[in-house]
Amino acid sequence: MAPKVLISDSLSDAAVQIFKDRGIDVDFQPNLGKDKDKLAEIIGNYDGLAIRSATKVTEKILAAAPNLKVIGRAGIGTDNIDKDAASKQGVIVMNTPFGNMITTAEHAIAMMFAVARQIPEASASTHAGKWEKSKFMGVELTGKTLGVIGAGNIGGIVCDRARGLKMKVIAYDPFLGDEKATKMGVEKVELEELLTRADFITLHVPFTEQTNNILSRENLEKTKKGVRIINCARGGLIDEDALADLLKSGHVAGAALDVFKVEPATESPLFNLPNVVCTPHLGAATTEAQENVALQVAEQM
Repeated sequence: MAPKVLISDSLSDAAVQIFKDRGIDVDFQPNLGKDKDKLAEIIGNYDGLAIRSATKVTEKILAAAPNLKVIGRAGIGTDNIDKDAASKQGVIVMNTPFGNMITTAEHAIAMMFAVARQIPEASASTHAGKWEKSKFMGVELTGKTLGVIGAGNIGGIVCDRARGLKMKVIAYDPFLGDEKATKMGVEKVELEELLTRADFITLHVPFTEQTNNILSRENLEKTKKGVRIINCARGGLIDEDALADLLKSGHVAGAALDVFKVEPATESPLFNLPNVVCTPHLGAATTEAQENVALQVAEQM
């Protein structure tokens, strides 16, 4: 019997083909992930499950999957999989941490430019026929200090791009060695120092107990007046209410967010504030990245 794999989210056709080429029986149902009950009903027939973010693999789903051996997530995080329940059942959980690194780093840089030059607001105003030239005074990135929280795969690419933009880069990352920091051309600092020195702060850490609310109200209040904050990593790293308050008071000059504590985010204290740029978790949303992660997860599985 050939092993059977269910793909319950939209993956590229090339990924589906990889399974077929390896003699694996593939069932491609890209809209199934949204229907928890239907998924629980049929998951028992499969040896493998390939997903993106729409499918939530809960304890209940796993309980209905006695034959499941592997779950592959095309993307970085595995927050939508109950990993404890999976490991109790001996199910291997894998992700593709490298397929969308560049895309996510580029989005963070794009968001930094967008908030520095108020591009979305200026665009909306111009579309509306207003021509408010004096209203949108921006700041240059050249010569500014960028504080990077988390200098791993994606954070490392952001550091490299920022240096290309002639920014001074300081990084806080407990796992970053001195030698590596020197090689990257960044100055390694503690979080306290980063908060007080950075003109721009960008987050590139996973959501863990240690990073939960890392930009708490207390930490946000320590930042330099006029700081701009970018988060294309994970929701829950920033106290959104505190950030909204500090944006209103003018202490924080701008924020650009691709991720939110609750997603999909249909309401937020940050919505409709001037100089807040928001995108709907587009970090990995390029054709190249989606192709990369789909191919990688298929190969790995």
